[in-house]
Amino acid sequence: MIYFDVTKSGAARHQSGLMRVSARLRQEMGAAVTPVRWDGRKGTWRHAGGGMPVTFSTADWLFTAELFSEAERPGFWSFLRARPCRLAAMFADAIPLRHPQITWPQSVARHPEYLKMLAAFDRVWAISEASRRDLVEFWRWQGGETRAAAGSIALGADFDRSPRVTSPLKPETARLLCVGILEPRKNQMFLLDVCEALWTAGTDFELHLVGRVNPHFGGPVAARLQALRKIQPRAHHHEAASDALLDRLYATATATAFPTLAEGCGLPVLESLWKGRPCVCSDLPVLREIAGGGGCVMAAPNDRAAWTTALRTVLTDDAAWRRLATEAVSRPLPIWADTAKTLLAGLQ
Repeated sequence: MIYFDVTKSGAARHQSGLMRVSARLRQEMGAAVTPVRWDGRKGTWRHAGGGMPVTFSTADWLFTAELFSEAERPGFWSFLRARPCRLAAMFADAIPLRHPQITWPQSVARHPEYLKMLAAFDRVWAISEASRRDLVEFWRWQGGETRAAAGSIALGADFDRSPRVTSPLKPETARLLCVGILEPRKNQMFLLDVCEALWTAGTDFELHLVGRVNPHFGGPVAARLQALRKIQPRAHHHEAASDALLDRLYATATATAFPTLAEGCGLPVLESLWKGRPCVCSDLPVLREIAGGGGCVMAAPNDRAAWTTALRTVLTDDAAWRRLATEAVSRPLPIWADTAKTLLAGLQ
């Protein structure tokens, strides 16, 4: 039997990237998995439905795509050492270690223990090759015993199960879409500066930002956006966009922007390509794994001249837009069903 960890995702109020990944995997794995949650008060696993304790056999698998630590899950180290079943996990990123200055301090403090716990698992799939390298390098640097076999896996582009766009049309009104929680790591402050310069120079387009405000780091970004909206009606913020609204925003966007400073995968880039929308994204190793297949323009993070040129091109140059859109719809893209199949084949 395969047990699927829903400790956080089952009670999440906000659909973060990790929660969306967990939810989509659970959807695609369907009846092949049984959802369970960690009970920190008892130091044990319970069935997500009725709450009955889980009785593992040594042949069972427990799979998790969540973050955890002893502070979040009291008794979890004891569970790992007891090893009542086989253990598998999906690993997102080492961002709290590599970029602590733009990460919630509690995550920075807990992330090393999380990576150490993963070393005690049997199988770990990283969501990109760049993330896999970071994980293996951490284990090597720690020098402790590593039981886990680490590989990488492609996440799906079909985030909402909608059909892939195959014949994109360029909207008459130029619109730029940026999807992601408002925080320094996602770098929307930089994007707002570039867009304001483009508007000042005469480029006519709408900007749509989708994402809640990070309660710890998002205040300055939200304040900058609010101040800009008072003088610039073409700037829009959708803080709690439903899947239906997000689908409409993709459908009416000319292009998307992803100016992030650090990622584990870069789902908004994949989703933009699925919708047939060219994407201007940061030139990061992890995003090259996606963008290299076509449909994207990569620009160095925080390079204002490069981003200004790239955004102006995708918004105003019809020939360049058609070339990028054609690349987006004609290239192969991973789907969540294949991600689930790969995982299920590995949990045999």
